[in-house]
Order: sequence, then C-alpha cells, then structure tokens
Amino acid sequence: MFATDRASQGMGMELLEAGDGSALVRMTVTAAMLNGHGIAHGGYIFALADTAFACACNSHGPVTVAAGADIAFTAPVKEGDVLTASACERTRFGRSGIYDVTVLRGAEVIAEFRGRSRVIDKTPEQ
Repeated sequence: MFATDRASQGMGMELLEAGDGSALVRMTVTAAMLNGHGIAHGGYIFALADTAFACACNSHGPVTVAAGADIAFTAPVKEGDVLTASACERTRFGRSGIYDVTVLRGAEVIAEFRGRSRVIDKTPEQ
C-alpha cells in the first residue's frame, strides 16, 4: 500500500517497518510544513501518524480504511526535526480495529493518536 501512497511519499515519509498490526514511519519537517507561528502545522503531524496507522491496519491483508481518528499534540515541532510515528494495534473485532500511534522526536513524545479502522469489501486490485 505504501509503495503507491503518493501523498505520504510527497511529504517525504519513509516506511521503516510494517507488519502484524504495527508500523514505523519517519518524516523530516521541512520549511514548507511550518505554520504562521514558525512551528509545524498540526496537519502534517496528523498525516504522519495517519500513515503509520494505515500501514499497521493494512498489514493484515484486507483493504482497511480509517473510520475515525483523534490526536493530542504535546510539544511543538520545528523545521529540521526528524519525527517517527510508531503504530500499534490495540484490538480488532469483526471488521473494526483500534490502533494507537505515538509520534516522537528522538525520545520526546510530540503527539498521541488513536485511530479506528474498518475493513472494506474490496480487494487491493479493485
């Protein structure tokens, strides 16, 4: 899935690991990602977490999409910061799942994200 994700790749994201309900994605914050306060726009941090979430929930095979998500930002991010998003499956039930993603700058927590997934009825080829 990540190999054809032009949006994530266009933001410079790299998939470091994925499988069995987990994923690790890295992104370096660029000047184009800064808001009017000179810190990273929250949408880019959300996108990074969402990409890790997507890779984790799609690691089981069936096409899976987000049913909802929320994020808590805990620290500002600056240009040049290298962020990693680590996604972990909490539970799957029926066609649904819950995943937590921690966004880090080194060892510092930048954001916590929780995503809710839903398996859809089409195969990746459709």
